[in-house]
Amino acid sequence: MKITKKQTIGENLLYVMVWSAIILVPVLNSQMMSEMHVNIENVLIAWRQIAPYLIIFLVHNSYLAPRYMLRHRYWKYLATNLLLVIGVFSLVYLYEEHLARNLIPVISEGASEAYRMASFTNLEIYWNVILALFMTGANSGIKLMYQSIRDEQQMELLKQQNLQAEMDYLKYQINPHFFMNTLNNIHALIDIDTESAKNAVIELSKMMRYVLYDSGREIISLNRDIQFLKNYIELMRIRYTDAIDIRLEYPADLPETVSIPPLLLIVFVENAFKHGVSYSRPSFIRLRIDYADGTVTSVIANSLHAHRNDAHAAGIGLENVRKRLSLIYGERGYTLDIREEKGTYTVKLVIPTLHA
Repeated sequence: MKITKKQTIGENLLYVMVWSAIILVPVLNSQMMSEMHVNIENVLIAWRQIAPYLIIFLVHNSYLAPRYMLRHRYWKYLATNLLLVIGVFSLVYLYEEHLARNLIPVISEGASEAYRMASFTNLEIYWNVILALFMTGANSGIKLMYQSIRDEQQMELLKQQNLQAEMDYLKYQINPHFFMNTLNNIHALIDIDTESAKNAVIELSKMMRYVLYDSGREIISLNRDIQFLKNYIELMRIRYTDAIDIRLEYPADLPETVSIPPLLLIVFVENAFKHGVSYSRPSFIRLRIDYADGTVTSVIANSLHAHRNDAHAAGIGLENVRKRLSLIYGERGYTLDIREEKGTYTVKLVIPTLHA
């Protein structure tokens, strides 16, 4: 994954910077102590003393920590790490106590200087072990920190992917529900008025174009969503008589940049037609959409009849919209207020606009 690669590069870059600084310190220190020239002998001595720590770091960073510590095999990690540190400095100790002294007998002052240059360390072995363990501990801490960052970012990415998948599922679950109702309307028209049924098919094709090409996006222009609602309402006008008061009000000068999630408002309009229309009683459906200060407010009101079917049921579509709103805006990022009073069923939805 891209996140893992970036974090790995960042971690390795940190190690390179730290060890570059450690290697350069003797050079800089020698330059400060000698006004004219770098003391090569002192630099080489310092580098030889750094060498065992560098070897331990490379083995620990590339093998022990990834193989044992990051896989939660802590006892094996502790044992192998301790064995590595003690083993390296035991070899250093054997070299200095036997090989170096035998190779450079102390017979002159120059030989003493030569031995000092050949020496890997001037500390006792236990101090070297303690310092090396401290170094590997710091390396482990850095690796755990970066691993935690990688895990957190991967979890966040996975969470976003799951949320997107769930929103897509909920959104496309609305479509069959919507088309089922619309096709039932057209079916009812075929035997009553063939010409109206033809017009209904034309209106449905316009809506299908929206669903196929626009609703797959994360956001859609509010103007295009309103046009979709207008096509749906025109389809409903064909089915119902003029006795039903159907109104749609919206600002005439909406900026094209005002965007919302697709297929949100249609569910409320569908429910208004499904539950708010009576052939025997006066009925009305009123939809008003307003935009101000980055907020879209929609109010859908319909007549409330005492014996309407599923009077208290939100339906599949409405429940899906609730879930989508929570996924997109969070629990407090939107307002959905549903009321029944004085023969009127009112849904008020307030949502902030979205940006691409």
